[in-house]
Amino acid sequence: MRLSVRGRVLASVLAMTALGMAITGGAAFLIQDRLVNAGITVALEQEVEEFRRMAASGVDPQTGAPFTSVESLLRFAIEGNVPHRNETYLTLLNGSVLGHEGGIRPIKLESEDSILAAVADAANSPGVSVQDVQTSAGRARLAIVPVGLPADPASGTYVMAFAVDRGRDDLVRVALIYLLASLGSLILVGVVGWLVAGRLLKPLRTLRENSQRINETDLTERIPVQGNDDISDLTRTYNQMLDRLQSAIDTQRRFLDDAGHELRTPLTILRGQLEVLDPADPFDVTETRSLLLDEIDRMGRMVEELILLSKAQRPDFLVCRSIDLAPFTDDLLDKARALGDRHWSLHERGEALFVGDVHRLTQAMMELALNAVKFSAVGSDISIGSGASATEVRLWVRDAGVGIRAGELERVFERFSRASSGLGVEGSGLGLSIVEAIATAHLGRVEIVSEPGVGSTFTIVLPQPDTGPALRPSSMHRDTTWSAP
Repeated sequence: MRLSVRGRVLASVLAMTALGMAITGGAAFLIQDRLVNAGITVALEQEVEEFRRMAASGVDPQTGAPFTSVESLLRFAIEGNVPHRNETYLTLLNGSVLGHEGGIRPIKLESEDSILAAVADAANSPGVSVQDVQTSAGRARLAIVPVGLPADPASGTYVMAFAVDRGRDDLVRVALIYLLASLGSLILVGVVGWLVAGRLLKPLRTLRENSQRINETDLTERIPVQGNDDISDLTRTYNQMLDRLQSAIDTQRRFLDDAGHELRTPLTILRGQLEVLDPADPFDVTETRSLLLDEIDRMGRMVEELILLSKAQRPDFLVCRSIDLAPFTDDLLDKARALGDRHWSLHERGEALFVGDVHRLTQAMMELALNAVKFSAVGSDISIGSGASATEVRLWVRDAGVGIRAGELERVFERFSRASSGLGVEGSGLGLSIVEAIATAHLGRVEIVSEPGVGSTFTIVLPQPDTGPALRPSSMHRDTTWSAP
């Protein structure tokens, strides 16, 4: 049988509550039972002590003198003592029943063979005998007092008895009342717990129902968040996950649409060229071969860039280590010089140790440098720089190219997107997307400062965690330049 979380929670609460009530009630019952038994013994001891004082200092009402007859002492004791509830008395003279108190008695002592046998056994005992005896009315506790006077040869016995089981009846009634109250409390706890658990677990049921309704074509439904507890935190996290999932699917859908559109163009070119190819014309074959190879190379680069972007979400995308910023910046400049006939310069060079993937960062910076070459004139200025502070490292490429309009700055990072100033420029439109993916993988960002007709500065900002290698204070070396021959 499958038990829901609501049922398991309620069962656990009821089980622990019942266990606690049982332990508490059981402990209270045992303690109270011990107190009742102790009270019975104390009551008998007090009765014995009172009888002794009466025998020692009492006065016979018939003679006005101290007792000289055992019989008169026993009759006076039995007639003048008012028993408490569940108590009864019996007197014997020379082994025969002399009398007992009237009224409703819990135990008729003179009719109980077990009590008479206990009295006979105690006749040979010189002191008071206290013992428990089983009777027809249940267990009884006896105090058997031998009675004798110097002036009277007769022997008497004064018996005080307490019906122990009847004395425990009140305790049993209290225990039954406690049991009924506990059952009522458990029912109340069960009803309230069922309602409260249902209210608390309602977001989980909604989450399950929502998850069953969700498919890849509809991720718009969200769970209402109520309260400020663990369940509401789970609901917020689930909604945030759906936001990320919806964003990822939307991005994937746009990416597939864009990739399909971009790859359709070279495929169309390939098909068109092959359809008009004249196999008998060597010149046509050579020209077509060259064009087809060029388109294949372009598709190959595009596929490689798409594969790179798809790997950017994997945990093994980066292989980070400690990097010395100053020589790393110099290496970037040396590698960028081969990208185009420009006036290359090292604008600033920071000195610091930071954590990053040297190959991915080099790839990102080369993409920015190649982008600067594409959108600048031959012989124009392009500078590479770096800097560091206590919390971040900055790497940038600055050009004096055509610039980007303010309204197009955000769009340039979209896959296959181009600014209006880049129309007609060769490229797949994935370069800046790759740069942003590498920066994001480093938990960083890409900043753009651009002015049409003046130029652009692309900066990769890499935050450095406190747990990483400490950054050394940054010092800048300015205006080191190199010009292509």
